[in-house]
Amino acid sequence: MRCPYCGESETKVVDSREITDQTRRRRECEKCSKRFTTYERVENLDLNVIKKDGSKQAFDSQKIKQSIIKACAKRPITLEEIDRLVEYVEYKVKSFKTGEVSTAKIGAEVMKKLAKLDKVAYLRFASVYKDFKNIQEFEEEISKLEK
Repeated sequence: MRCPYCGESETKVVDSREITDQTRRRRECEKCSKRFTTYERVENLDLNVIKKDGSKQAFDSQKIKQSIIKACAKRPITLEEIDRLVEYVEYKVKSFKTGEVSTAKIGAEVMKKLAKLDKVAYLRFASVYKDFKNIQEFEEEISKLEK
């Protein structure tokens, strides 16, 4: 692992923690003594996502993370909370025990967690995911949230 600060390849692991299906490692550079964090996870390449148009592509948790980050922009939500949400969704998707999962199921899992985390971020995500066409659809979603 190369140091992101000086490029040195000699680093030592200072701390390791298991987080769901990945390992978080705190590292220290042998040359510049700066610390940084890395994450290790077993890559699961056999999961495909079925998109709305019927096409298929490999599951990529980074796409989910990017959409959640957009929904959470300028909200009081930390990157760690977003990472935990993505980990949860990835865990749920992989637990379906099929080689394919629809974007509808992925979106439903994200919205379930976002509704508990932040209502505004939930509405932002839902507006794109559910493709709201007018203000009435927003109002209906807000009234569902209030209940």
